[in-house]
Amino acid sequence: MEYPRLVPGTLLRRYKRFLADVRLADGRDVVAHCPNTGSMRAVNVPGCRVWLAPSDNPARKLDWTWELIELPQPDGSLALASVHTGRANRIVEEALLGGQVAALAGYASLKREAKILAEPGQGASRLDFRLDDPKRETAFVEVKQVTLRESDGHGYFPDAVSERGRRHLEVLGDLAAQGHRAVLLFCVAHSGIVDVAAAAHLDPAYALALGEAAQRGVEIMAHGCRIDSLDGVPRTIRLAEALPVSLTRQLDIALGVD
Repeated sequence: MEYPRLVPGTLLRRYKRFLADVRLADGRDVVAHCPNTGSMRAVNVPGCRVWLAPSDNPARKLDWTWELIELPQPDGSLALASVHTGRANRIVEEALLGGQVAALAGYASLKREAKILAEPGQGASRLDFRLDDPKRETAFVEVKQVTLRESDGHGYFPDAVSERGRRHLEVLGDLAAQGHRAVLLFCVAHSGIVDVAAAAHLDPAYALALGEAAQRGVEIMAHGCRIDSLDGVPRTIRLAEALPVSLTRQLDIALGVD
């Protein structure tokens, strides 16, 4: 995925979930749209350099969108993390269409926002992608963006309690039980994260649900992202190599074991 033209600045604060104050290199303070409804734990760090996408659309209330943040790492390096959760699906879609996810390559068609009929009275659910092919079972794929890197050096999802995330795991488990391929794909949009686990310290119920989903046949996978720059400015982001997923890290927390 190619970024629009990006402009650097310094994060001053994020507030009201959707707003961020940023000081541009020319000294101007601007208000940017923050396209992330989560807690943004560990990626909402005032004083760090951020990258904004400008807009000249007169219908927009805000002229800027916050895309990326540069985060200092323990070894003194800087990691780039995407704060725009809406980008994850597009990144994964491009990779799926390009056959770049080996485990999901070769399907004849891809459909976005696949509607899943639920039991009577429960309402329908939607998963991010449906892959169809006449020669094999249908695959349903739900994408989750990962940007939480904790002080232990590991990556985690979610960054706060996520009832919606647990619901998606239940739906995927039901599909797997019906004989479909059901896949949870963690899109790791943080260059400093090298593996992923459920954040039992933040949402123990999700950690337990992830393990249960795997036991029911849900495929749990993670891929990192590669961000390429031109003249020091981020230009493209794409899905990269597969990363390990741990179903046992912090399991004692999820089980309430001392």
